[in-house]
Amino acid sequence: MKLVYSDQYDLNLGNHVFPSVKYKLTREKLLRDGLARREDFVEPESATDEDVRMVHDQHYVWKLKNAKLSYVESLRLEIPYSPELIRAVWLCAGGTILAGRLALESGSCVNIGGGFHHAYPDHGEGFCVIHDVAIAIRRLQKEKLIERAMTVDCDVHHGNGTAAIFSLDPSVFTYSIHQANNYPYPKPPSSLDTHLHDGVEDEEYLAALEQGLDKALEEFQPDVIYYLAGADPYREDQLGGLKLSLDGLERRDRMVFEKARAKGIPVAVTLAGGYARHVEHTIQIHTNTIRVAGEFCA
Repeated sequence: MKLVYSDQYDLNLGNHVFPSVKYKLTREKLLRDGLARREDFVEPESATDEDVRMVHDQHYVWKLKNAKLSYVESLRLEIPYSPELIRAVWLCAGGTILAGRLALESGSCVNIGGGFHHAYPDHGEGFCVIHDVAIAIRRLQKEKLIERAMTVDCDVHHGNGTAAIFSLDPSVFTYSIHQANNYPYPKPPSSLDTHLHDGVEDEEYLAALEQGLDKALEEFQPDVIYYLAGADPYREDQLGGLKLSLDGLERRDRMVFEKARAKGIPVAVTLAGGYARHVEHTIQIHTNTIRVAGEFCA
């Protein structure tokens, strides 16, 4: 399986709860554990400004590219603005586009980055500057590679930007399963939401996810699924309040791929969030996701 990655994905955040060095560490672990070879990694091209403007307001894009965010807009990002940050998120968006193309060819592909689901057309928030998944869906639609897409968002936080961007678009079905009592507030409705109470463990989570996936795939037949495989439902995550184990998270991943394969739907993966107290746990969760994805690659 091809894996989309760039060393420039690091968001240049310094000492921050979001360990963006996790992208590099995940690549290193995949190589160290023999789960990938160096030739399996594909370097993406950056998304173009035109790509980004298919989702984001022109003035917001201009402010990002020219360091003209207001103080309040910068605060809302919750990560420090820098030219390196903008380069990284444009590149991540290009990676999510490429992962979609490769998934359509082979059944599955992972972008070792991306999943910035809190970004809105006119602003970023919650560590998310631009919405790479929405940009990728729009690009694939423009190229006529797909007509219909589904997002399956298993990050512990609701995909508010995704829900808002596609709220009036019948060509995209948005599904989010998340902790109800957690960021963001408010939560605009997705096509389908599963709101979980605090402290949900493996079996309850997996039963709810299966019910949600079955309902979503009964209602909507997409050409591709973009799977946001957040590591933050993990029981030791600093920003989450669910209690999934490493095994439970791997079973989650396998369920998503099995349901998609049963319908003949390719899956493109982005890693989304992950803030475990020990970064090596986040890396292990992401590595497990990538290993499972590889099992479903043609």
